[in-house]
Amino acid sequence: MIRKAPISMIMTENVITLNKTDSLETAEQLFKQHKIRHIPVVSDNVIMGMLSYTDLLRLSFADITNNDDNPADVMVYNMFTIDQVMKRNIVTVSSSNSIKEVAEILASKEFHALPVVDNNSLTGIVTTTDMIKHLLKILN
Repeated sequence: MIRKAPISMIMTENVITLNKTDSLETAEQLFKQHKIRHIPVVSDNVIMGMLSYTDLLRLSFADITNNDDNPADVMVYNMFTIDQVMKRNIVTVSSSNSIKEVAEILASKEFHALPVVDNNSLTGIVTTTDMIKHLLKILN
């Protein structure tokens, strides 16, 4: 039955990740280059936290300009580390969780992405955009 379909059917498997030692400038470049809004922060593929593009926007002028060399952003980014800005103690799901279960989590919480973790290792990410695309497939 479609309600019991695992999230692995729609999750993104090749996840763009960051390390706590990466710079916020690197994070901004990844967000823009890959047109994504959430990046898991990992250490040896173990999830440590989540950085969202919104987290960066709270610190910078990244949304005002497409100029990748904004000196004000670089200065602000140098004041903080990914470790200081990332969300910790995040909710994760397993690749065997159903799409319905994951949709219920996303609908009831204030975040828009969930790391998919199996055996303590990051195996994917699922976002509200993935859910909407899946819903559109079903409705077509």
